[in-house]
Formats: sequence, C-alpha cells, structure tokens
Amino acid sequence: MINEQGEKSAQLSVSDALFAREYNEPLVHQIVTAYMANARSGNRKQKDRGEVSHTTAKPWRQKGTGRARSGMSSSPIWRGGGRIFPNSPEENFSQKINRKMYRAGMASIFSRLTNDNRLSVVSSFAVDSPKTKQVIQKLKGLGIDNRVLIITDEMDDNLWMASRNLHAVLVLEARQVDPISLIRYDRVVITEAAVKIVEEMFQ
Repeated sequence: MINEQGEKSAQLSVSDALFAREYNEPLVHQIVTAYMANARSGNRKQKDRGEVSHTTAKPWRQKGTGRARSGMSSSPIWRGGGRIFPNSPEENFSQKINRKMYRAGMASIFSRLTNDNRLSVVSSFAVDSPKTKQVIQKLKGLGIDNRVLIITDEMDDNLWMASRNLHAVLVLEARQVDPISLIRYDRVVITEAAVKIVEEMFQ
C-alpha cells in the first residue's frame, strides 16, 4: 500500500491466485476479444436484390446485342444492385466465455499489472467536493501523471463528478471492472476495500 504522498506505508496481504499468477497471453487475448465482441450491436443494414429500388424491365433483349444477357438491374453484379450476402441488424456477434476462463484471464491481467508496478493500492481515494483540481492534486501526490484507472469499493458522487472532465482518468466500482479498462490505462489505483471485492469476484 502507498500513502497520499506516493510512499509505501504498509504491507497488504493479498491472494497469490489473483495477484501472483503466471501471465497467460492467449487467454487474455481471448477474453478481451470476446468482451469487445459482446459489446457490439447489430445496427448495420444492407439491402439484397429484393429490397433495392429498381425496375423489373429487362435492360435489353436476350439475343443479338453482343452483350451478356441480363434480366434485372437489381443483380448484385450491377452498380446499384443488391448485396449477395447483406449485413443484417439481427446479426449476432457474441462469443461465449466460461466463467472459469474469465476469472483466470482477469487474474492474469491483475498479476501482470502487479509485476509491472502499474498497480497501486491505497487505503481510500475520495475528495471533499466535486472539484477536478482536487483529483489532480491527489494523483500528483501519488506520483501519477499519466492515464489512470481508479477502482473504488463504491462510487462516490464527488469523486465521479470531479473526475469526469479528465479524459485520462476513469473511475469504476470494483464490480464494474472489465479487461478492456485494465489494459487500456497505464496505471491502476485500487482502494483496500476494492481489493477484497475483486478477490471475491475473480478467485
């Protein structure tokens, strides 16, 4: 654990299964890919040859023109024609990840953060008022000046309002932690109470 001045203050006993696991890159890649795929929504739509606006008249006669025979302008090989395999809003991009795999992948990420000295544990992280300046001062006191993810046991309104204007700072509750956020940010600051919640979730 570190204090508000960024200095080591005390030792915190944590689970080796969560913070000292061997890094499994293929598994981490799989859960990150699945997480991103499950966040996708089928909102793209293309028209097939039955949905495009066209005339049903034959473009030219069948024989004698020297050109290839053609029946309708809605043909997929024509400009403005329909798509052969159109994208549909009902398309499902979700991927299934077993609970055991997800927990192991998250534990692998936390262990890598610990080994790289990118994870810092503090007793608490709160501000007195919804002032962005207070969050900046707290982070500077901890020696953090880059992109940071702050994980708390429960969301504090003052902290959320004070940090929402900082594009390089994200505040999440322990139960909202996801693999994308853990990987995306350079540093992770987690409170002591949030560590206990995370251990219960991913052990």
